[in-house]
Amino acid sequence: MPNATTSPALSILHEVFGYSAFRGHQAEIVDHVIAGGDALVLMPTGGGKSLCYQVPAIARHRAGQGVTVVVSPLIALMHDQVGALEEAGVHAAFLNSSLDSAGVQHVERELLSGRLVLLYAAPERITHPRFLAMLDSLHERGQLGLFAIDEAHCVSQWGHDFREEYLQLGVLAERFAGVPRLALTATADTHTRADIVERLSLQHAQAFVSSFDRPNIRYTIVEKDNARLQLLRWLRDEHVGDAGIVYCQSRKKVEETAEWLSTEGIPALPYHAGLEAEMRRRHQDRFLREEGLVMVATVAFGMGIDKPDVRFVAHLDLPKNIEGYYQETGRGGRDGEPADAWMAYGLADVVNQRRMIDESTAGDEFKHLQRGKLDALLALCESLDCRRVRLLQYFGEERPAGWRCMNCDNCLQPPARWDATEAARKALSCIYRCHQHSGFGFGSGHLIDVLRGQSTDKTRARGHEGLSTWGIGRDLSEPQWRGVIRQLIALGHVTTEGEYHTLALADSARAVLRGEVAIELREPREPTPRSRSRGKGSTASPRKLPSMAASLDVDGQARFAALKAWRAEVAKEHNLPAYIVFNDATLAQMAAEHPGTLDDLAGISGVGAKKLEAYGRQILRVLDAG
Repeated sequence: MPNATTSPALSILHEVFGYSAFRGHQAEIVDHVIAGGDALVLMPTGGGKSLCYQVPAIARHRAGQGVTVVVSPLIALMHDQVGALEEAGVHAAFLNSSLDSAGVQHVERELLSGRLVLLYAAPERITHPRFLAMLDSLHERGQLGLFAIDEAHCVSQWGHDFREEYLQLGVLAERFAGVPRLALTATADTHTRADIVERLSLQHAQAFVSSFDRPNIRYTIVEKDNARLQLLRWLRDEHVGDAGIVYCQSRKKVEETAEWLSTEGIPALPYHAGLEAEMRRRHQDRFLREEGLVMVATVAFGMGIDKPDVRFVAHLDLPKNIEGYYQETGRGGRDGEPADAWMAYGLADVVNQRRMIDESTAGDEFKHLQRGKLDALLALCESLDCRRVRLLQYFGEERPAGWRCMNCDNCLQPPARWDATEAARKALSCIYRCHQHSGFGFGSGHLIDVLRGQSTDKTRARGHEGLSTWGIGRDLSEPQWRGVIRQLIALGHVTTEGEYHTLALADSARAVLRGEVAIELREPREPTPRSRSRGKGSTASPRKLPSMAASLDVDGQARFAALKAWRAEVAKEHNLPAYIVFNDATLAQMAAEHPGTLDDLAGISGVGAKKLEAYGRQILRVLDAG
């Protein structure tokens, strides 16, 4: 616990947030920003980015240096962050469209009075002339302490979440010289980092890059074979009663999947940009406040979602790139407890993603980069080695040769491999012969019919039953051939072309056809359920407690349940998500240690001074009664 010789930053961390020590690079970042330095912070979701600006904001405000303005892209995130800060005794506010004119005027008065410690606002509001004029006034009085630009990857056209309004934030460097600026993001490759630095004028900022590893997340990628049923089976085996997110590519699929899961007994809500704003808000609020809900969504849902107990993130369609995939899967397990990232992936996903790139109105350079990003994601999907190694390598992190995470499907159940060189040559030959014979390309279904000698109206009409490749692949099943073609596309030996995106040979196919390149592929399989989530002889997994709670004795679990019931009442009374009052890990530690005094309770991680004063005696009564 901090003592008299502790740094001001560490004192704030303990007094306000109830933590005894910083994690990773947090201490370096906080000290650098308190001293007035600019910074670029890359830290994975759940790594504690918010504290990197909240602690300096409090320190600089206490030193008379004024308010911290936080650029935040989402209303829901602003509400939750402000609610959490106010619960911790820090005066914070937001400016967004949810406020009426009286509410806006009240916040502006608080801002100009100097009482606010942090103000959250969207980029378009911050760069509005009227708001800039207020910031000018604060700056002239020395009351503008810090700019924190959250989700900074949104400024990059190369990134997966580009937002044009972020481009205007360069004005902060020009107009408010001397005010430190802190840009934060959870995912950014080399191109995106360079864009952040350039567009936000952070050339002289110190960069802090944390490890991108999220060891508590287990990565699993399966070959599609009726993806909805695969998802349902997995949820029933692994995640009964858990909160999670299921991502789909289209709005229609989101609605159909949410409705279907609900009919199967899994409470699910849809979320996409086509829904009315009020419905989106209501569904998001329910997801944040209720336990055990599944949100089925497009990528319109998720950025800035702070819910810590999301136990799984599933993808029913292939994302566009690894940055998007990593950002989305990172929404699971923010509390550090075990979480799953599961994805079903098939040949149609590959073709669809390539089609969307080809048909976009972007320039050739951008399309070339997007194809490269997609290829990296396909390589991850088809990899035979550790998934985590591939992910980390993409973000520039290397692991020793032969290192295995032992928390992904490839490490836990090493995939069977087979020498597919001959099968690959047959597939490539069939693509070539069909194109040579007809003068144009064909889709995978027709090519597989030719390979397997399956007579159809189309094979007869095209005269393909007389080709030398007719029936040369009868030894493999249709799913096996789909896997071969999908992996040849992922390896770059097959590409798509034309209006109908038919299959064609890439330049590298020649070496394969000549036998100069060996092709080793993974055999498709469904992973077996984890033993930790199913008891012997059970048919469905029970609801899993956090690991600390799972180790409690019978009396401890009774106290934990009583604390959760009390927290739910407090959260409802304050109109906040339950985790903002206290997270599960804090409640589990209370239940385990059973503190008998307020001083003992102050030693629990996550119990700051304001929460101790507000809830301390209530908690002691609940613990005694439990």
